[in-house]
Amino acid sequence: MDIINNLGELNWLAIIAATFSAFMLGGVWYSNALFGECWMQEIGLTEESIDRSTMARTYSTTFVLQFIAATALATFIGTGGNWLSGLQSGAMIGLLWIAGAYGVTYLFEQRSIRLFLINAGYNVVLFSIMGTVLGAWH
Repeated sequence: MDIINNLGELNWLAIIAATFSAFMLGGVWYSNALFGECWMQEIGLTEESIDRSTMARTYSTTFVLQFIAATALATFIGTGGNWLSGLQSGAMIGLLWIAGAYGVTYLFEQRSIRLFLINAGYNVVLFSIMGTVLGAWH
């Protein structure tokens, strides 16, 4: 795989769209409408501690990291994919690589299954959506 030469062939608009979709999913997933309260309880955060943090830095860094992940996923999927191959690639990466790695870490850190399901589930859905966007818009 010649990653450097493949970068020129990537659809950067698709990567930006996948990045925005990931960013928006995180906003909904970790909001109080879905899993925000449980997630904060599991990791020991409070609304006050979040208010004291530098959210502009957190959001901007998150966006950059999501962009890097979308770029890596686009490189992995390649230019010959479609929405289904993108979905399958993203789901496999989210479930088998990322959730699997979280599982090992959470076992040794003795974290709860509830926190695992929230964070791993987010990444499975995240990479599935990003893969679908990237595959459909190759």
